[in-house]
Amino acid sequence: MGTELTMQDVVASTGMSADTLRYYERVGLLPPVDRGTNGHRRYGPQHLESLQFLNCLRAAGMSIADMRRFVDMQRAGAGTAIDRAALLRRHRAEVAARVAALQDHLALIDRKIAFFESDD
Repeated sequence: MGTELTMQDVVASTGMSADTLRYYERVGLLPPVDRGTNGHRRYGPQHLESLQFLNCLRAAGMSIADMRRFVDMQRAGAGTAIDRAALLRRHRAEVAARVAALQDHLALIDRKIAFFESDD
């Protein structure tokens, strides 16, 4: 892919839907997206990088509001690095707690499987 990407290129690369891309642009999660002479969006490498990180945050359960806070701080500059790190640390702790709970659930399921299989 070249330096300008179509929406279809970005959809294929990120796995995000076109609706999600338009929504992220509308709510300010993405930097402004240029338009070609035909009016179609033209994404640059910075958009792809941003989208990959936003996709990670969203898949890990971060709220749109917190994603927005992070992006706003990022745009405010290097002076917000400590606050951005704190937001990510809080979210990491939430994700780690969910992972631990899922591991507990998985262990219980494994015990039940073992119980049923030993009954044969």
